[in-house]
Amino acid sequence: MMGSHGIISSSSNTHSASSLRFLADVVLLLVSRCCELDIGAKCQLIIDHVPKFSHAFLEEALQCASEQGVEQMVNTGPLDCGDKIIPDPSKMGSEDMPMIGLDAMQRANSTLEDFCRSYFMFHKMDPHQPQSIFRYLPILSFTESYIYQLDNLNEKLLQPSVGKDQSSYREYSVEESWELTYVRMMTNDPFRSLSILLQQHGLLTDRVRAEFSSGIEYWSLERKLCHALGSKQEISVEDVMKAIHLKSFDYRVLNLLLYQLRGEKVNDMHMEFLTISEFLVEISDDLFDYEDDVLENSFNILRMFNGIYGASAAPTMLAKVITEAEEKYDSLLKALDPELSLKYQKRCEEATKEGGKTSGPSLGTWSIPSVIEDEELYRSDALNSKPSQNTRQQSSPTSQKPLKWQLKQRKSA
Repeated sequence: MMGSHGIISSSSNTHSASSLRFLADVVLLLVSRCCELDIGAKCQLIIDHVPKFSHAFLEEALQCASEQGVEQMVNTGPLDCGDKIIPDPSKMGSEDMPMIGLDAMQRANSTLEDFCRSYFMFHKMDPHQPQSIFRYLPILSFTESYIYQLDNLNEKLLQPSVGKDQSSYREYSVEESWELTYVRMMTNDPFRSLSILLQQHGLLTDRVRAEFSSGIEYWSLERKLCHALGSKQEISVEDVMKAIHLKSFDYRVLNLLLYQLRGEKVNDMHMEFLTISEFLVEISDDLFDYEDDVLENSFNILRMFNGIYGASAAPTMLAKVITEAEEKYDSLLKALDPELSLKYQKRCEEATKEGGKTSGPSLGTWSIPSVIEDEELYRSDALNSKPSQNTRQQSSPTSQKPLKWQLKQRKSA
């Protein structure tokens, strides 16, 4: 490759085999992942610092790299960019070994497909090229499945005690032994084992860590808000809005990992645009899943607004939030590269058609369902009338809800 790009002469007499090997190793070092450093930053570091490597310094460095010095460094253990020791995989306990189940992988599938179709374009990648997908699929799939697995545990902690009066309402309805296990797993650094895995592959950046913290905070807020709503306690709109903004943390994790996997610097403008888009998608999802979320006692912005403002005012207040978010979305959309903007809008239109929209505005229209005033009565009636269909957890994998972008609806002009 160096020869084809004119970096070295194609003549074998110009460089010795050792020289070629050394140059190849330098290239490999430059393209290897190293936290958030992109290739440009690494090249600049070399330009700035290599001239300072005097002969005396290199002689001292050589001495440090003697057999005894190397043995001491190996015994100390490798460090990541944050100067934290990376655990030796052979010495990791079962609690540090990240594991995922088939159910979590099946649930993660629709998100992964949507991510490839909606986000690859921001990385100048073609989602229709198998090599583009499968090159990064192992890390992306494992990470999303791991997150879905944790989300499933959190859902178990939210299931209400249907048919009981509110004075006996429990935040957790699973068996006591499992309940304690789930609570322990969700509160004692649930991302630890995944973080260790990503750290070993040079993918755990500060921004990925921050999104993991966002996920933990979202689950905590979901438990807090759903428990308060079920027991008719006061909830704050600040907590609700914070939760809905945090909810798409998994998409941001995948996007940050893709930047890191490709050795590219994060594009903050794209991240900002996608964040407001994710916010609107989450609201659309909540409207689509409203009845199911009432049954399962899951976080849903319409449920929360009903608890804060009442059934009559909740739709109006939610419409105001949507309008403000769409104004910001439209502003950021115009700031994108025109070609990228058109691709993204085309993707939205395709998803709307795939979701069953065959007439009217190409991006669909917003539709707020009727608010359920008495959720406890609604759950009880649903349990008595359809005992085998009152939760999505009992559905087969093929009956999962459609892709996220298929649920995206926008107000018509």
